[in-house]
Amino acid sequence: MGAPLRRRLLLSLAFLAAAACAASASAAPRLSPNYYRQSCPRVERIVSDVIAAKQRANPSTAAGTLRLFFHDCFVNGCDASVLVSPLSSDASPERAAEINLSLPGDAFDAVHRAKAALEAACPGVVSCADILALAARDLVGILGGPRFPVALGRRDARRSDARDVEGNLPRTNMSARAMVRLFAGKGLTPREMVALAGAHTVGFSHCGEFAHRIYGYRGAGGHDPRLNPEFARALQRSCVGYRSDPTVSIFNDIVTPRDFDEAYYKNLPRGLGLLASDAALWEYPPTRVFAERYAGNRTAFFEDFAAAMQRLGAVGVKTGRQGVVRRRCDALD
Repeated sequence: MGAPLRRRLLLSLAFLAAAACAASASAAPRLSPNYYRQSCPRVERIVSDVIAAKQRANPSTAAGTLRLFFHDCFVNGCDASVLVSPLSSDASPERAAEINLSLPGDAFDAVHRAKAALEAACPGVVSCADILALAARDLVGILGGPRFPVALGRRDARRSDARDVEGNLPRTNMSARAMVRLFAGKGLTPREMVALAGAHTVGFSHCGEFAHRIYGYRGAGGHDPRLNPEFARALQRSCVGYRSDPTVSIFNDIVTPRDFDEAYYKNLPRGLGLLASDAALWEYPPTRVFAERYAGNRTAFFEDFAAAMQRLGAVGVKTGRQGVVRRRCDALD
């Protein structure tokens, strides 16, 4: 075989291989709002009913589930790996990582209840990852936030390892610049990052997460000068026993703590941002511009938050044979 013919043959084989890869990629399952139309047509209604009942019984469920969804998606993608219980595994799953120890039990229970209802209606069909995505969306709506479509078809992880967590989740003392880099690594823009931070308009934080801002701080008042002085003193009084009782907590938004609204952003220039990472968003010009916009425009916040949640829900998803549909959300079965 001559050299020109050999080259043409190799080029043809390379083209065919590339075409096969492209065809395989295009044929791979994609997320779709209609993914369960045939296999479990009532999936959204079932999740919605269960989640609404859970929220009525335990009002802290909403904020906790939002946080659970975020922590899941930022570590190896939205694959329900954070739901695996340490009690069901010989190794240490993501849930056992230090930063995940404060994830609230009501959020895990909400997903567990929805999964049980779906297993009764459509056994082995709906993934835990999809349930968590739907639950987070529904709970935002229950609190008065935006409703938006959720694309479905995620598969659950086959593994969960606490060692994967460190470095993949923002810390409460992070600078805005560092958070921007972290979010960029997940394919999310500063605008989306600031919109997602608006979830802090509901829920609470334990005193230990911001104690460094209110105790032993050098300077007048012994607190972070970015805090409103009256607010700082109130925090010092409320958190005084946090070392002996680490469950002591404060609402993230002290103005409208149970409403999903734009008050979180309005609080920032007033020195009412609870966490150092909240205050950092206002100090850093590339993020402040969005915080200012949302503070003055609820519609803009709701639209951007909905879009950011959809982007978040697509981070690192597993589809088709990349994952499984677990029968139990708290175990790798």
